[in-house]
Amino acid sequence: MYKISNEDAYFFNEGKLYDAYRIFGAHLIKDEEGLIQGTRFTVYAPNALMVSVVGEFNNWLEHAHTLTKIHDMGVWSIEIPWNLEWAKYKYVIFTNQGKLYKADPYAKFSENRPNTASKVYDIDGYEWHDQDWMFSKTKLYDKPVMIYELHLGSWRTKYGQFFKFNEIVEQLIQYLKEQNFTHIELMPIYEHPLDDSWGYQGTGYYSATARYGVPKDLMYMIDRLHQEGFGVIMDWVPGHICKDAHGLYFFDGSPLYEHDETWKRENEVWGTANLDLSKPQTKSFLISNACFWMDYFHVDGFRVDAVSNLLYYLGDSRNGTNLGAIDFLRQLSYVIFGKDDRILLMAEDSTAHEGVTKPVDAGGIGFNYKWNMGFMNDVLRYFKRDPIHRKWHHHDITFGLTYAFSEQFVLPFSHDEVVHGKGTLLTRMPGDYWQKFANYRLLMGLYMTHPGKKLLFMGQEFAHFQEWSVHRQLDWNLYEFKSHHSANEFVRDLLYLYKSEPALHELDHDPKGFQWIDSTNADQSIYSFIRYGKDPEDHVLVVLNMTPTVYHQYEMGVPFSGVYDEIINSDLLKYGGSDQYNGLPLETFEGQCHNQNQYVKLTIGPLTALILKYRK
Repeated sequence: MYKISNEDAYFFNEGKLYDAYRIFGAHLIKDEEGLIQGTRFTVYAPNALMVSVVGEFNNWLEHAHTLTKIHDMGVWSIEIPWNLEWAKYKYVIFTNQGKLYKADPYAKFSENRPNTASKVYDIDGYEWHDQDWMFSKTKLYDKPVMIYELHLGSWRTKYGQFFKFNEIVEQLIQYLKEQNFTHIELMPIYEHPLDDSWGYQGTGYYSATARYGVPKDLMYMIDRLHQEGFGVIMDWVPGHICKDAHGLYFFDGSPLYEHDETWKRENEVWGTANLDLSKPQTKSFLISNACFWMDYFHVDGFRVDAVSNLLYYLGDSRNGTNLGAIDFLRQLSYVIFGKDDRILLMAEDSTAHEGVTKPVDAGGIGFNYKWNMGFMNDVLRYFKRDPIHRKWHHHDITFGLTYAFSEQFVLPFSHDEVVHGKGTLLTRMPGDYWQKFANYRLLMGLYMTHPGKKLLFMGQEFAHFQEWSVHRQLDWNLYEFKSHHSANEFVRDLLYLYKSEPALHELDHDPKGFQWIDSTNADQSIYSFIRYGKDPEDHVLVVLNMTPTVYHQYEMGVPFSGVYDEIINSDLLKYGGSDQYNGLPLETFEGQCHNQNQYVKLTIGPLTALILKYRK
């Protein structure tokens, strides 16, 4: 009979067992030669009166295989002398209120929805080939980070059906290379029952969703992405769970992983249940889960969903600060950065809570990146306005720079901005067809030159028209239209420039990397600023004209004497613009302008973003 050690039991009950998946779940028992001799099932259910495992192997009979309570803390286990690899199973939890049929919280694989059973799976044995990536990847604070947010099931489909992980990866790699992205962020890919939840209401935290194949197919996909130089970030939801009967919700008839108090537990807005992150078994379960995805799937980071709902009860500061959740986040940070200090731990947080991206030992919460929701809201609100009204809202663009270096930010144009009637980045834009695309290019110019790492949701790189739907693939036929093809050419060139110009990424989190040239020209709605690299002479000048007015011989102050070259201009004809550009090198003139001792004379096109590079 399998026994849990006193040491494991102690650390589990302290919330400090970081490989709980080693004990719990379904495990194939192998001999010294690797041959499967049996299957062990172990589950934590302290309030159960009895537990049994049912499945195809025993015709789902409730009393055919009854688990033994192997520890007083509520651990139940059984060893069955059969090779049950791939077998479907559930636990029957007998309580004072009746019987509960539950999927295994630690299952490594599950049935494809709408079915809900767990499946015995051999998670070991994948042969990785990403050693170069794993040993050579570095911390990214001064590196370009351009994340492509991806919902795998609606990026591309084949005849309306999902591609498998291993089927889609080569298409994905080719596209990422063409577009100049550096990372992908996968919307939740662990098991969830409802497609319409987009993965954010999970039931199988350890189970790569069966929609796209088996877990080793996902390992292969990540392996291939690493081999080609792309990082993989996983969208992770530790705050709330799906309430479907087979999931974690009231697992043993009690709120085992959730808050005991109803008002803290029931998230009525989302129809989910909030986990109590102060409970030790919840801590052990979730931190082990993060470690599991790092160890078994080599993920390079986590985007933690709905952090505001963790920092404050129900996401509302009036309900009080959730100190237990903050302690959990700090502990999570300590553990995963201890495993790999190059990991990305990103908070999707809309609060003004201080220190979100400060290290734990400096009094922070321990993330190393935070989504800049203020930037996203302010900028998109500004761009929705007709250019004639923009001068009255000039501060929507400048305000973000007052706090741009208070945290380490990612600038997100995510899936949340292209659903629920909000439109897409393109359809938000005012004006006629030409002006919509000009505004879109202008928006992308601001986005890619503003301090902070970047995240762009799929389809927005080619100015998608339709809002995103989980039930259909992107409208790839838009590439056949010149306006969309040209818009994407601008985005591709802009991403290449972002990656290749140190001034656009080296000092993303340092105020020394940014300097306004003119932030007050509200009447003309023109913004201009410098982005610096670590070498001050390695800098670029960014000019943004937010109206359709064209300017010739526009005098713009610059910090160095010499020559500036225009390296990108959103108004070029090839991008769909009117072709107002600065073709020749721009030599500086001596004289005071914008508090600088020299200036250049520019042509600035309508609704245009242009970048000048200083020639050393």
